[in-house]
Amino acid sequence: MRIAVDAMGGDFAPAQVVLGASQAATEYGVDISLVGLPSAVQPLLDPHPRLHLVPCTQVIAMDEHPSQAVRAKPDSSMSVCARMCKEGRADGWVSAGNSGAIMAAALFIQGRIRGIERPALGSIVPTNNGFAYFLDVGANVDSKPEYLVQFALMGSVYAREMLGYAKPRIGLLSNGEEEGKGDERVKETARRLKGSLSGFVGNVEPKDIYGARADVIVADGFVGNVAIKMAEATAEFLFRNLRDEIPKTMRGKLGGLLIRPGVRQLRARVDWREFGGAPLLGIDGVAVVAHGRSDARAIKNAIRVTRDAVQNQLVGKIRAEVGK
Repeated sequence: MRIAVDAMGGDFAPAQVVLGASQAATEYGVDISLVGLPSAVQPLLDPHPRLHLVPCTQVIAMDEHPSQAVRAKPDSSMSVCARMCKEGRADGWVSAGNSGAIMAAALFIQGRIRGIERPALGSIVPTNNGFAYFLDVGANVDSKPEYLVQFALMGSVYAREMLGYAKPRIGLLSNGEEEGKGDERVKETARRLKGSLSGFVGNVEPKDIYGARADVIVADGFVGNVAIKMAEATAEFLFRNLRDEIPKTMRGKLGGLLIRPGVRQLRARVDWREFGGAPLLGIDGVAVVAHGRSDARAIKNAIRVTRDAVQNQLVGKIRAEVGK
């Protein structure tokens, strides 16, 4: 298996991307092609002989307009990664760069699975007894009911193939769990899902996400993006305040020593770096979006997600499900 990695994407590229890719190559046994500017990447490769450089001449910045940048920069690191997959020179690709540009490059070069109108981006969220899959978290900021139905279908396949749920339960994020709650888009989506998807359990509230009422939670991309960023910010706020407040007294210091192992385990469960990245569902190929603040550990885990998506034939199984 060969995975293409955008060496120029992310706040800490290329140094942390190179380090994470090297760790992944060693730990997961995959071949990795780093796509980047030779002047920036080549000097970093001497300690990492397992990595292979594929040169590019252009880079898409985080603040550029996604589709315009992809069209204007055909030799960008993202476009080269997507083209390698399209041409069969790589099995999947990863980037922590401009997420809109990642989606644009994947759409323009790899294309959509036939029958899918909009790709979706998901995120793994911890629950009381495991994990759930939450989508869309930002690929589409204004979704129609038919898009949400397709998100639910693709999310169900992801939960089955990547998370191991034999019969995933699908919930629709709303402001109340009662039937009939929500705006017109949510109401219409619920009506359609009720008649078409056997695993649909109805509306779920934000508290139900962590209460494990559903294995897949579906939302419009604008709502999902705000919700997931709020959850990340809340977790960071709580852990930061615990770290600052506990050492202020001797009793706190002693108590902190006792609870430290449990806090570390909890932090690992909610740390986005452990989840790495998420495939763009609906793209006719494996394209994984990593967090813009990804360090080496996050990049390594994003490559693991890419490997798993390829091994589990995620794209082919979504294509078959849509075909039904």
